[in-house]
Amino acid sequence: MHTWHWQTWEEMSYLTCSLLKAWPHGFFSQHFWPRSPEELTMVLHPDASGYRLKQVHGNTVLTPTEITTQLLSLDDEVNQNQEDNPVLASADGLVSEQPLQALWVASADCTPVLIADEKTLQVAAVHAGWRGTAAKIVPQAIARLQAQGSKIQDLRIAMGPAIAGEVYQVSTQVAAEVGASIIPHEDEKARIEALHELPHSPLLPDPNPGKVRLDVRRINFLQMEKLGISPEQIAIAPYCTYQTPEHFFSYRREKQKKVQWSGIVSR
Repeated sequence: MHTWHWQTWEEMSYLTCSLLKAWPHGFFSQHFWPRSPEELTMVLHPDASGYRLKQVHGNTVLTPTEITTQLLSLDDEVNQNQEDNPVLASADGLVSEQPLQALWVASADCTPVLIADEKTLQVAAVHAGWRGTAAKIVPQAIARLQAQGSKIQDLRIAMGPAIAGEVYQVSTQVAAEVGASIIPHEDEKARIEALHELPHSPLLPDPNPGKVRLDVRRINFLQMEKLGISPEQIAIAPYCTYQTPEHFFSYRREKQKKVQWSGIVSR
């Protein structure tokens, strides 16, 4: 089994996964708030350049080069913005192209996914909320890595702290939309039934009519399994943001726009 370890930096803690031990990485706790990814890059690797996005709950995955291109195409007036309000490219996934690129995603209940390739040593960072998951953002990021020479069997994937299925109440409509990414039944009701019947179902019953509990990380796991990724290549953090207030912000719990950052550096 893959193990998760708490690391300490200046008496604050962040989580690492044994599956990614060959890459500087971390799922940072709320105690690092409001430090920027630029500052956190220093914690992982002082020589790396940090990249982050304006996350929009979609399935766009960009490389650092594409970020630069997108920013150059934005109006000059936008670029007059002050340092504390940087102009960012809109997307929810990043894929490295060179060594020493630190890729960052922010989350507060959504799933942060860090991916590394044992052969090419490239990495990816993905923000997978229910919308991004419904739009298959993780398979999208993996396809980008494959386009850069990655092979499925060389990937190592860690899904960080996120809201757990047992407490994540959603409408059956949302569950059906997310579930369509693995079970493309035409009929919503049939799809929900089929999801309930899966082994280790990503759906759990909810006492309220029209509601279910949804395990978003499990859906992402099943999407990856469909791509031929084996369970040994995937690790899921044993932490729920909602149920672990001492370590993590949860938007559902606090309704505050605060986040924790997750990042990984290419080698």
